[in-house]
Amino acid sequence: MSTTTLVHLLRHGEVHNPGGVLYGRLPGFRLSENGLAQAEKVAKALAENDITVVLASPLQRAQETASPLAATHGVEIVTEERLIEAANRFEGKTFGVGDGALRRPRNWPLLTDPFTPSWGEPYRRIAHRMFAAAHRARELAGGHEAVCVSHQLPIWTLRRFLLGQRLWHDPRRRQCALASLTTLEFTDHELTGLRYSEPAGASDPAVTGA
Repeated sequence: MSTTTLVHLLRHGEVHNPGGVLYGRLPGFRLSENGLAQAEKVAKALAENDITVVLASPLQRAQETASPLAATHGVEIVTEERLIEAANRFEGKTFGVGDGALRRPRNWPLLTDPFTPSWGEPYRRIAHRMFAAAHRARELAGGHEAVCVSHQLPIWTLRRFLLGQRLWHDPRRRQCALASLTTLEFTDHELTGLRYSEPAGASDPAVTGA
């Protein structure tokens, strides 16, 4: 008899980022008040789901997003390093008009290869570690549901990988809003479904968010 397991990939909520920097893996970036409300909305929306495992990226914004969901289902947050944001050599920089990082010639060599990409962690590496994390969640939840709290680029890269699409893409076209869910359905070990939803309500992905 086959077993169905759902793995929900949850993007964290809105981040407090008044400086508008690309924060990447930098520490100290917490959820905004709106982000905390988004996390609560997701927990409420999933309160009746059969969630037995909650995993999260080690970054503060992911842990804070996972917290109300874990509390609702009476489970501990499992920190999963492979859910972390993609490495990016533009961390800590801004991209404002006229004074952003792309105006500085010393940064131009980072832009030579958008297909890998040259400025950060290779897309294929992101996809492989995210798929490994999803399988860990599937194994832990076996026959129930798991939530993995991660970041926009890793979730979107995994989705494209699973759908057989090229991994390089236009960031403006990502369907991965703040506090959104990309749900993977597994029948035993095989991926048999993929869907997307926004339980916290529609919101535009933040330009500097991740």
